Amino acid sequence: MSYFGQVVGNAFAIAVVGYAICISLGKIFALKHGYKVDSNQELIALGLCNFLGGFFQCFAISCSMSRSLVQESTGGNSQVAGVIASLVILVTILKIGELFRDLPKAILAAIIIVNLKGMFKQFNDLSTLWKSNKVDLLVWVVTFIATLLLNLDIGLAASVAFGLLTVIFRTQLPHYSILGRISDTDVYRDVVEYEMAQEVPGVKIFRSSSTIYFANVELYAEALKKKSGIDVDRLIEKKKKALKKLKKQQKKLEKEKAKKKKNAGDGPGLAVIELSAGESSAPSEPTLRSLGLPQPSFSAVILDFSPVSFVDTVSIKILKNIFRDFREIEVDVFIASCPGEGVLQSHEPQPGMASPLAHS
Repeated sequence: MSYFGQVVGNAFAIAVVGYAICISLGKIFALKHGYKVDSNQELIALGLCNFLGGFFQCFAISCSMSRSLVQESTGGNSQVAGVIASLVILVTILKIGELFRDLPKAILAAIIIVNLKGMFKQFNDLSTLWKSNKVDLLVWVVTFIATLLLNLDIGLAASVAFGLLTVIFRTQLPHYSILGRISDTDVYRDVVEYEMAQEVPGVKIFRSSSTIYFANVELYAEALKKKSGIDVDRLIEKKKKALKKLKKQQKKLEKEKAKKKKNAGDGPGLAVIELSAGESSAPSEPTLRSLGLPQPSFSAVILDFSPVSFVDTVSIKILKNIFRDFREIEVDVFIASCPGEGVLQSHEPQPGMASPLAHS
């Protein structure tokens, strides 16, 4: 136990690197020969072997890239090939190893490089990744450079961290689109990418290619307002100013009426008070048209939630703000294809705020 603090860091690094090499090499062969590798089974096998072997002062085990590639290239497919290779190595170490003592290391390195020629063929993937997905190409290049310059354990950790950053980057910058219906079908596609897709009159169908959560929900709200074709915040600000001006005018009229009533009450004769229709009934909520403000060209917004797998608390708050803002400009907001309807309804400030229209 006195050496535990000195070796625990290196032991953890060796365990992670050994498992990563084993599972990655296994998946390479699995893709090539059409079978499946169970990562959990490999983890348990390596863990038990190294755990039990530690009681007998055995070396930590993992796979050998060079020998595995040589065995695969010679057609070895079963454990018998591994047994024969182990016997050859045992005989070489015990009896023939002395013959290789005087060989230059360059010759031994050349043998290893020749055996690894299959691994170097993966550089051919660079052209394919450049054409298909440049983000994956960047992950490949960063992983290669990091493991080459920073050693295997640190490079592997750096590449995993960089891969996680690319995932966060992709979710923060998804593709936003307005969907339209393709004529004579029930199919909805991006109106920019598909010329046959036409917007439903009076309705904006908004879709994000990624799920929404605390890191990208504000960008989601901004993209929705931008794609709607109207400056929602500016229109709300104009409405507030118009309502404030209207209230001032109403207060001024009420003061003038009260003054007239007072003057009429002080004079001789009967005071006749006439009530207009607006005064006799409850005042109605002013509309954008009555305030002289421009009206949106649509009356409803549908949020397509088919890519959304979960909704966190921050997203719920921003969604409430979206409903509130569009309600201010007399536009109803609905949610379609919502997989987590119960989650949304449990956060509704009032019934019917989030109304799922369809489920897929």
